[in-house]
Amino acid sequence: MKLVAGLGNPGPKYERSRHNIGFITLDEWAYQHHLTFDQEKFKAKYLEYRVQGEKVFFVKPQTFMNLSGESLIGFVNYFDIELEDLLVVFDDMDMDVGRLRMRRKGSSGGHNGIKNIIQHLGTDQVQRLKLGVGRPAAGVSVVNHVLGDFPKEDHTAMLESTRQAVDAIDYWLAGHSFEETMTKYNH
Repeated sequence: MKLVAGLGNPGPKYERSRHNIGFITLDEWAYQHHLTFDQEKFKAKYLEYRVQGEKVFFVKPQTFMNLSGESLIGFVNYFDIELEDLLVVFDDMDMDVGRLRMRRKGSSGGHNGIKNIIQHLGTDQVQRLKLGVGRPAAGVSVVNHVLGDFPKEDHTAMLESTRQAVDAIDYWLAGHSFEETMTKYNH
């Protein structure tokens, strides 16, 4: 059993924000597979899917970003999901829009959603797929940057990175190791 979590904030106000690229990526995955997030459990919207007979949960926590761990720990504990079967998709300001990077472990890097997940899981051994959202422009606060929508000039790069992320997720779910997936998709 696997779990792919996309991080974001609930509600229409944040729907297209940089911070919601995890939700945007999972929505793109669901769209490509003709599925919808039609179930709720552990303060999250989710869907179930099977890949080669294995159940996979796609989860969008509805707790707001900084409390994402509250939702994920419910799934991990209830369904006894191993850390190597968990993948978290989220935004990264230290990468330009259009870039993605997968990592097996590490600190939160200042990302409060990942920080909360690390706290709830009790380890930084959390597989992650990070999508670049760029740094704020001069005079723009970090909060306003991540909660702001992608500007029109970044849409093409953002959409391309979410599609590449969907491909990476499918590649990993098809049975390739996380290392193989990182080698293929890190750029």
